Amino acid sequence: MGSDRVRQAVLAALVVVLAVMVYRTWTSSIEPALPPFNSGGGARPVAPEEVVEPPDVRIEDLGVKRPEPGGADRNLFRFGAQTPPPANTATSRPASPSPSAPVTARPTGSAAPIALKFIGIVEAPNRSLRLAILSDGRGIYHGREGDIIEGRYRIVTIGIESIEMSRLDGSGSQTIRLSGS
Repeated sequence: MGSDRVRQAVLAALVVVLAVMVYRTWTSSIEPALPPFNSGGGARPVAPEEVVEPPDVRIEDLGVKRPEPGGADRNLFRFGAQTPPPANTATSRPASPSPSAPVTARPTGSAAPIALKFIGIVEAPNRSLRLAILSDGRGIYHGREGDIIEGRYRIVTIGIESIEMSRLDGSGSQTIRLSGS
């Protein structure tokens, strides 16, 4: 019975030695698929006969004065060509509106409808929290009264079956009824 244990121990040692030898032979015969990492930034080596010319840098052009940016009336969110300012006429015109007066981008009557659906309300009466859940077909939005949704609309009031929203650009407001879908 003791000789069986000795045989098993010798056999196990031989299997381990054989496995280590096979592993070392196998890993040394495989060549790396990629070249070793080059700390020089990964540039390909240049052959001795290949001469690399430096790029044409015109240093004198760096000192040339560039044109200044246009006026401050640029609006990134308005499409189409900019209309030229009216020519000065001899008639007197009132001064430009004060900065505190709201500027409307479009008249209230011509504003496109707000493309959001009011799909639900979340209430927590113990914390007096009321959230409106809105969707535009691409995503779900939520907010309380006074919150800004999608960077364009503000929730004015949240009712039981409807919500009133206004545009941040001041072009009007709209009541959206609860649709549930």
